[in-house]
Amino acid sequence: MPAAPREAYFDRAIMHMDLDSFFASVECLKNRDFLGKPLIIGGTSRRGVVASCSYEARKFGVHSAMPMKMALRLCPQALVIKGDMDSYSKYSKLVTEVIADEAPVFEKASIDEFYLDLSGMDKYFGCFKWGKELRQKVTRETGLPISFGLSVNKMVSKVGTGEAKPNGVREIPKGTEKHFLAPLSTRKIPGIGKETYKKLSFMGIRNIDTLSKIPTKLLEREFGKTGRILWEKANAIDHRPVIPFTEQKSMSKERTFTEDTLDLKFMKSFLLKMCDQLAFELRKKNRLSSIVTVKIRYADFNTYTKQRRIAYTANDSILSRQVEELFDAVYDRRQLIRLIGIKFGGLVYGNYQISLFDDTAKEIQLMQQKDHIRKRFGIEALSRAVCL
Repeated sequence: MPAAPREAYFDRAIMHMDLDSFFASVECLKNRDFLGKPLIIGGTSRRGVVASCSYEARKFGVHSAMPMKMALRLCPQALVIKGDMDSYSKYSKLVTEVIADEAPVFEKASIDEFYLDLSGMDKYFGCFKWGKELRQKVTRETGLPISFGLSVNKMVSKVGTGEAKPNGVREIPKGTEKHFLAPLSTRKIPGIGKETYKKLSFMGIRNIDTLSKIPTKLLEREFGKTGRILWEKANAIDHRPVIPFTEQKSMSKERTFTEDTLDLKFMKSFLLKMCDQLAFELRKKNRLSSIVTVKIRYADFNTYTKQRRIAYTANDSILSRQVEELFDAVYDRRQLIRLIGIKFGGLVYGNYQISLFDDTAKEIQLMQQKDHIRKRFGIEALSRAVCL
């Protein structure tokens, strides 16, 4: 299929919708006493981290992934509750169903955000007006506040949503994208993290207008391939399509040994390696799993599985512990094994950080560093010593 002409990318109408302070909003629906109060969802111990917080808490400087100890220092009067992924998944599904009933094409980017391709609808019905009516329907049918941005591409629309929050809307008319982005901080660009922002600031680049005028060769010299992407984003260039939503139910890995084996240490090392790789895939695809299954096939081809339902997670240390326990439970015959496998099921959309209701900030930082190395150098770049 031939590629779309370059002009077509600037004739699109792409909407980004994002549920406002999603976890906190769900908790307020469940308990009206939380309305208007600073609310923090996350690990209940002081070593835990903030998974989400209400806008009342954000006014004090609290934000997601912040150590709970620091959050309570900033906002000592905050109410702290442990998250409930089952509830969040249920409400996310309700919102998805409302959008699916109305939108011609939509992509679910995470548990609480969506992209919609409304290209061509302006001929029959104003996209901005249609979007406002969809937003009203989402709130009416789910009780949740949602914001949206509308422009010619995903990146500008996402920034527009951020500027519209909380509970607002923002349209960036065609041709005004660079003007809209120009005065904003480079922090507003999706994908720019703390370290990239620091480096840009050190270079004297603090707003998007300045970044848009930096030669691409200079940015590529400082940031590698990412430099070109930064320049394109600063210049409101984003050709990514809206990928039609399909619900992935599970992901799995299997290993058939070249020779049947009884070596438990050898088999467990493969299980842990597969578990680490699948957990990384979960986080890369913004998924959380709630069902772990371990499969073994003996030399006589008899196959057995055991599964366990767990709290939603993408934490490889939690998942590997479950995998080892399930393997010990299913391997009850002293026979040669020819195949082992793992499957993570019950998948929902959600970033790794949002599931960490009990993890510590140190564990999150370690996981983020490992993921960063694997994304840059490949999934095989890191492995547990026991798997070598």
